Amino acid sequence: MTALLTVNGLSKSFGGLHALKDVSFSVQPSEVFAVIGPNGAGKTTLFNCLSGALRANAGEVHFKGQRIDGAASHDICRYGLVRTFQIVKPFRGMTVAENVKVAAFSRHASAKQAEQAAEVVLRDMGMDGLADVDADTLNVADLRRLEIARALATEPQLLLLDEMLAGLTGPESQAMCAQIKRLSARGLAVIVVEHSVPVVLSLCENAVVLNFGEMMTCGRTEDVIRDPRVQEAYLGGTGQ
Repeated sequence: MTALLTVNGLSKSFGGLHALKDVSFSVQPSEVFAVIGPNGAGKTTLFNCLSGALRANAGEVHFKGQRIDGAASHDICRYGLVRTFQIVKPFRGMTVAENVKVAAFSRHASAKQAEQAAEVVLRDMGMDGLADVDADTLNVADLRRLEIARALATEPQLLLLDEMLAGLTGPESQAMCAQIKRLSARGLAVIVVEHSVPVVLSLCENAVVLNFGEMMTCGRTEDVIRDPRVQEAYLGGTGQ
């Protein structure tokens, strides 16, 4: 199977700090793939480079066979790669439906088409009952769902989720994981940044581990988690 996303030798420096150094991996269509590592490992920098928020210093990113590193973020979004943010910031003073409608304009020229597309996404996310609610009043779980709904309104083929379970309760996390699995089952590829090892094991067949910007290992998630280097750097050597 031809990879949907291929990352080769991606590097990003800020002055003398190597935030990413020679990172390589690939993601298949419909795959849920994990990016893991301790705080400061370079995970968010990786997402920024993939989505066009930052320009890498070296390396290549190919998406659907087209090289996209160096492209503007709005063009990458139109290609079908979109990201979420760990700190959710809804459009203030707007309803949930209006938030999603703004994102839908990336694919639909008319207000009516964008509104209809937003309705479909909200219904799919189980948020249609919140359509007219002021987004500023949402709780953490619903804010996270709104963040994903806005991303889905751009009609992506690859979705980057940056710590979408942060701040959620156990049942809320389970519901979010179930939603991610449903998206994958429908053909959407997903890359998750996540700290919970049980979540990563349950969601992701493959994973890449970053540590101080460098790729420690990449492969099947079970093998990655068992790697003694990962145990030491990411799990404190406990194996838990």
